[in-house]
Amino acid sequence: MIRIKLLVITISLLILNSCNGKKTSNDLQPVNTEKKLNTPESNTNNQENKYFSSLDNQISQVVRTIFQDSKGNLWFGTQNGAFKLQGDSLIQMDKIVSASGKGVTIKDITEARDGKIWLGHTDGISSVDGNIVTNYYESDGLISNDVWSVAADDKGNIWIGTIEGMCVFDGEEFKAFKLPEGKKDKTLSISSSKMVHNIYQDTKGTLWFSSNAGLFSYVNDSLTNVSERTGIQTNFINEVFEDKKEELWVSTKAGLYNLKKDHSENITEGKIETGKGIGSIAEDKNGNLWFVSDQHHLFTYDGENLIEFEQTENNKAPVTFEIFKDRDNRLWFVGFGGAYRLENGNFINVTRNGPW
Repeated sequence: MIRIKLLVITISLLILNSCNGKKTSNDLQPVNTEKKLNTPESNTNNQENKYFSSLDNQISQVVRTIFQDSKGNLWFGTQNGAFKLQGDSLIQMDKIVSASGKGVTIKDITEARDGKIWLGHTDGISSVDGNIVTNYYESDGLISNDVWSVAADDKGNIWIGTIEGMCVFDGEEFKAFKLPEGKKDKTLSISSSKMVHNIYQDTKGTLWFSSNAGLFSYVNDSLTNVSERTGIQTNFINEVFEDKKEELWVSTKAGLYNLKKDHSENITEGKIETGKGIGSIAEDKNGNLWFVSDQHHLFTYDGENLIEFEQTENNKAPVTFEIFKDRDNRLWFVGFGGAYRLENGNFINVTRNGPW
């Protein structure tokens, strides 16, 4: 059994304006923001590990996203909520909950310029400011509680992508931001014509919206359909990634595109099987791109060669939802199966006990 030390902090917050301008108050329950996880005495009844009996003490059976904040803390977004690694202590943020008080699955994490951590999940969005957790729902102005992406821009706005489109929070109210409507991806179990998969701001300040209607850029209050302008041959866009040379890469249903000013190049076309498409992208310390194809295959690209990383039964990543490089230039792979780091060509399972 996991022994949990509770730190209870009581707080009431007034949630600001909703999209329609109506004031809504959200009196929080006593805020128990942190649960420190101790080593379980036994894993015999550990439901999280029932599909991974050989792996002890997983952070979660499913880790959907990983993020490192400006203080160096690592955050893990899982099907069992959010976990923060502070020093060598893994802490569960247990007051990130649904409107009915139930647990949520974290899908995306970002940090605003004021240091607040924002988390998008299956029942809204939540902010963490020190020991204060604030949860926002449709009743507070969100266009949908089913949030898939969240990003903070350099002006302090929080952009929220949902299954029903996108809105932006300026600290006082949520305002709908209209994108063209696309099509539902019928190859996925969860999809919609308005889904926004990823929101990203590049080093030049341009915002990028990856949706089921294509790729859009937004700068100086002007929205541009980049898919149409550059010839991307699909409207199912997963994410945008900027490498250290400030080149932009776009993962799509049809392959991995290198995005130029007025055209794009599909570097995977005719070279690999994309299946359900290209997923997460990251760059290692040597400047090689890593990306996921068809949910199960890992590839590297050095600017010339596409090479599949050979996984074996004794050395393999999880079914990878996200690849992430931390400040120490370490590559993380998180997904169905938990959290792993790639070290000297070997995948190291990172459990609740580390190794950190």
